[in-house]
Amino acid sequence: MKKIQIKDKTFETYLSKGQLEQRIQELGAQISADFEGEDLVLLGVLNGSFLFLADLVRAIPLPISCEFIKISSYSGMQSTGLVSEAIGIPTSIAGKSVIIVEDIVDTGKSMAYLLEKLATFQPKRVAIATLLFKKEAFSFNYPLDYVGFEIPNKFVVGFGLDYDGAGRNYPEIYQLSIP
Repeated sequence: MKKIQIKDKTFETYLSKGQLEQRIQELGAQISADFEGEDLVLLGVLNGSFLFLADLVRAIPLPISCEFIKISSYSGMQSTGLVSEAIGIPTSIAGKSVIIVEDIVDTGKSMAYLLEKLATFQPKRVAIATLLFKKEAFSFNYPLDYVGFEIPNKFVVGFGLDYDGAGRNYPEIYQLSIP
């Protein structure tokens, strides 16, 4: 098992590049079947979703557009419990089908905030695609339409996910090593 060091923490491989690629292709095929013929917008949640979004867009052979929003609820390795918005929702989503693309859903607070905010822009329908889902940490009851992997409630980095700003560049996903 490969280990990496990021700042003061050691992480070990959890999901390989091949596992990620295969699952994203499967999600792309499912989304393509579900949204064929619709005016589709993928709304990437920055910063973490950028690698997942890029691969997902390439796996969907439909005419789509991409928009971005930046929200945050983390500081270091902990959720702050508060959601802050740095880049707002584009107004061009009215009447369109929107898929929110997120790197990870854990407590669900950020997504709940985003769903409430999106509703005011009158999209035709909203779906959620998340690469990772921490079911143990989830405290809401809205549906997650497209889930790449359900993972335990452990801290992960790589493939867009970071530890205090570092580690997004790794093509695999690593979990925190417990000594």
